[in-house]
Amino acid sequence: MTVDIEKTGPDDTPPPPTQPEAIKAIPVRHYGRYVAAVVAIGLFALIVYAFSQGKINWGAIPDYFFDDRIVDGAWKTLVLTFWSMVIGIGGGIILAVMRLSKNPVTSSIAWFYIWFFRGTPVLVQLFVWFNLGLVFETINLGFYQDEWSDFMTPMLTALLGLGLNEAAYMAEICRAGLLSVDEGQSEASHALGMSQGKTLRRVVIPQAMRVIVPPTGNEVINMLKTTSLVAAVQFTELFRQAQNIGQSSGAPVEMYFLAASWYLVMTSILSVGQYYLERHYARGSSRSLPPTPFQKIKSTVFSVRRPKGVTA
Repeated sequence: MTVDIEKTGPDDTPPPPTQPEAIKAIPVRHYGRYVAAVVAIGLFALIVYAFSQGKINWGAIPDYFFDDRIVDGAWKTLVLTFWSMVIGIGGGIILAVMRLSKNPVTSSIAWFYIWFFRGTPVLVQLFVWFNLGLVFETINLGFYQDEWSDFMTPMLTALLGLGLNEAAYMAEICRAGLLSVDEGQSEASHALGMSQGKTLRRVVIPQAMRVIVPPTGNEVINMLKTTSLVAAVQFTELFRQAQNIGQSSGAPVEMYFLAASWYLVMTSILSVGQYYLERHYARGSSRSLPPTPFQKIKSTVFSVRRPKGVTA
């Protein structure tokens, strides 16, 4: 049996597939963005023009920017911020553990502390500590006895007023961080024979730091700015020193701008530190870490370089 195979000619070959036409994408014009940008630029120009009409001695700001009193006030502001946050973070951790305790007494005490210090203004608390000398002439702790006016210095008043108030806020931040860790982590640690304290240190707290660190960084920056309130209790920090210089030099408004500039510099530095701290604790939660500011600059600069193997 034979099979005839029909030969196909050149006319019988299928035509090659045609390439799809290139899509002509027309970008959508967002006219609202243009209008918003024009309005923002116009408002900024009006603000600049308004300040240019005022009788402000802008030259006084650089003249006093590195004055010894201003530098000393800025240093005291940083020291006060540091120790207030130490008290706040330490007290916040203790209060958070007490709040999560199954003991109703310790839990109620922590709840009352948080309720009281979060519900009253920090300026009022500063004045209460500062004026307790009107009620107590002396302080007697058994091992320590002194006149109240000598004991309650402006520095101690500032530390108690800011630190104890901050502890109430840090307690809620720490409690939220501890609650964010799944209970299975603690159960698995206990099954391996780890104690409750070791479980907190080795398992719970390292995972909770991803939730605790960002708001804590904001609290540090906020504390730096809140220290300006202690000028009301005679503590000579940055804002108080700027006030004193403004009264003696006859340029109070200029010194307020100077103080604002110092606060901006310090908060900007703290913001950079907060970014790197958040990046450190994000190592276990994200596949790739966010780039640092230097890495962003490097990628932007080298992205314009010609790829390898491409010749003109």
